[in-house]
Amino acid sequence: MKTKLVLTVILTTFLLIGCSDDDDAQVVPPLNLIDETFPEAQAEVLQTFGAIAQSIIDGDMDKLISFHAYGPKFTEFKNGALRNGDQANEVHERSVFGAVTEVVKFDAKDLQIAVYGEVANLTFHSDFQLKFGEDLVTVNDQITLLFVNTTDGWKMVHEHHSPLNN
Repeated sequence: MKTKLVLTVILTTFLLIGCSDDDDAQVVPPLNLIDETFPEAQAEVLQTFGAIAQSIIDGDMDKLISFHAYGPKFTEFKNGALRNGDQANEVHERSVFGAVTEVVKFDAKDLQIAVYGEVANLTFHSDFQLKFGEDLVTVNDQITLLFVNTTDGWKMVHEHHSPLNN
């Protein structure tokens, strides 16, 4: 009889514990990285892109370079050439944009920012007119800039430039 009582108490305890209703527990749905637009992050990336453009207009190459997250993961594709890394990109950015004497036009057409949590993809069609001394160069490219949200803000980790066929 004593064994039956002990078993009944143990089983009742397990039953009560197993069936307790925890009203305070909240189920958090998983983040939908594909459909969620992350408007605050989009605004931050757009602001960063504006600051990148301003650094080019101002001829501030150190500021321009500061928007890159250079390291072993950084990559760049441009004009069908083989992939560049961080060092080649920095040399290119400093030599090309450092030689600009005037930014006549710096339009980003069909700009789209897609944020996937801590990663953002900014795409656009460039309509740039840059002066190098007396020479005017028009740049009409398809451009993709891939950003990662770091402790220092949104930084570019990949660039892709290819001619836009009109």
